[in-house]
Amino acid sequence: MTPEVEVLSLSSHPLLFLAAMLVKIGVVFGVVLFIVAYATWVERKVIGHMQTRLGPMRTFWHGLLQPIADGMKLFFKEDIVPSQADKVSYILAPMMILVPSLITVAIIPFGADLQIGNYIIPLQVAELNIGVLYILAMAGLGVYGTVLAGWSSNSKYSLIGGVRASAQMVSYELSAGLAIVAVFMLSETLSTRGIVDAQSASVLHWYVFKQPLAFCLFVVCGLAEINRTPFDMPEAESELVSGFCTEYSSMKYALFFMAEYANMIVISAIAATLFLGGWSGPTPFGAVNLLGKVFAFMFFFIWLRATFPRVRYDQLMYLGWKIFLPLALANIVITGFVVVLVN
Repeated sequence: MTPEVEVLSLSSHPLLFLAAMLVKIGVVFGVVLFIVAYATWVERKVIGHMQTRLGPMRTFWHGLLQPIADGMKLFFKEDIVPSQADKVSYILAPMMILVPSLITVAIIPFGADLQIGNYIIPLQVAELNIGVLYILAMAGLGVYGTVLAGWSSNSKYSLIGGVRASAQMVSYELSAGLAIVAVFMLSETLSTRGIVDAQSASVLHWYVFKQPLAFCLFVVCGLAEINRTPFDMPEAESELVSGFCTEYSSMKYALFFMAEYANMIVISAIAATLFLGGWSGPTPFGAVNLLGKVFAFMFFFIWLRATFPRVRYDQLMYLGWKIFLPLALANIVITGFVVVLVN
């Protein structure tokens, strides 16, 4: 008989734990930044074909080097700071939008635990038993950067865009949070890994089938939170020039676009984790399954941008407060009754 091998957590060996953590952080954020760069190319190509155009074609085959060309162009552009701007807030605002979206990725599990030798390595940058609350907290932080960008620029267009962003976030963050409440009522855990484990039995156990209303509410409210079409009122070009980022240029302007696509990735990954079984799927590679779901969501968001016009601001507020909020509350009540009756 072969003797049993004791399985250890990496936390029992500080140096190995630190090395594994650094590797996971490098891989996860490297992949996210790569997707952010090429999401711009994909969006331009997809919308181009949907509108009977070709999209980028000049930089290498089918414009594959376009994101690199755009990055170099913005990097070498002159960085103009308005003379009447509040300099500190003006400089910090783009980073305050990007950083919360990037660090939210840390609690997304992208595979089952990996065993190397006697050690178990969780395929997740950080496991929190209150992961869902962490997601909501980071989502609320991002809007501070938008508001600061609008206020510090000393421009009426930027200020209106910042105020719109704050009102939009308050209106839709509430409904998105209530939609998530129904999920952890079923899973009985706030851990993202625990929620994925609760859906791992089969596809039919995915919460998209048990909570279709919560899923739809979360996806639409997520779109409104990250200011994507048709809810891009804070940067409505026809009214506000470019909204809260009107007075920005060079790499500061690029950070706003990076934050938008990073937020798309985050919303897609959270929706896949909470409603579509996370890393579970047809392939034995959890990261591949999760990325496939993330890409499907991102294609859907791009499709919406090519299809729907921007809604009016009064319609935006009416939808958030008088339709989505009552539906989210009703969904919680119904879910509570079902949980009590089943148990």
